[in-house]
Amino acid sequence: MLETADANIRIVLVEPAGPLNVGSVARVMKNMGLHQLVLVNPQCDHLGEEARLMAVRAADILETTKVVESLPAALVGCVRAIATTGDDSRSLPTQLEEPADALPWLLEAPSALIFGREDCGLTNAELNRAQRLIRIPSSDAYTSLNLAQAVAICCYELYREEGRRNREEGRRNREEGRGKREEGIGKEEEDASFPGSAGERISRGYASSIPDATDNLSTCYPEKLATSQTENLSIPLASAPLENLEGYYQQLETLLLKIGYLQPHTAASRMEKFRRLYTRAYPTVDEVAMLRGVIRQTEWAIKTYSPEANSDILDGALPENPTDS
Repeated sequence: MLETADANIRIVLVEPAGPLNVGSVARVMKNMGLHQLVLVNPQCDHLGEEARLMAVRAADILETTKVVESLPAALVGCVRAIATTGDDSRSLPTQLEEPADALPWLLEAPSALIFGREDCGLTNAELNRAQRLIRIPSSDAYTSLNLAQAVAICCYELYREEGRRNREEGRRNREEGRGKREEGIGKEEEDASFPGSAGERISRGYASSIPDATDNLSTCYPEKLATSQTENLSIPLASAPLENLEGYYQQLETLLLKIGYLQPHTAASRMEKFRRLYTRAYPTVDEVAMLRGVIRQTEWAIKTYSPEANSDILDGALPENPTDS
């Protein structure tokens, strides 16, 4: 069933320590129609006996698992990413969402669903690699979920949403097919009561009664049209891959350190704010290329125009780190 999810979504585990958990994750992924598993610097043997024991008939997922050294490497090729956290959001500026609300967003583009370490989850720096954050609601008596259980809940939500979309698409197709058949029968009856050639019928205004295709869509399926328009407005179809954005962030940080806007001890927290800004904007590939071009041109200008040549103008004219606050 999950053809779209299987093609688009990868499950990313950051430094998993338990082979039993990894095997359980592989099993539930196969249960729910997902096959792309990525491990970031795993602290266990994902191909060992314990992992295979829990995977049961999902050993093929373990054998095709991709192992990488860093989270950025795991996100290469992804346009969207959601990270999971057990944090109650007081220390995170990004709004936490529930899985059922956020996860359907991953079905429409190459995406990653990121899970953290069993004992301490994801760091703030790792959470900042994602555009959205989810937290699985749980009892206050014991809020922390087992890694494999958390993956199972999220995979089930994806499976359920994909099934709902497939059923909705099937319903629309059946209604459209029935509508076309009824339209054909109606046309035959009207042709019989409206003699004359096709040209004569059109000249008498027969064609003016045919509804416009756009009108039909908005009348029969207003919810589909509204959803499509909302998605197109909020998420550009050509959103830049996450590795493109990561390259831009690195260039930006280097430049801002060079000109003194950032200081080494505050650079990480400042860059988090830049990341959140661009996450809300969903820049396209062309826009990221433009931003990186601005940085390259700025760096060229810094090298080309020696500050000594303008020292009589600039010396003392500006306060140190004027935009820092």
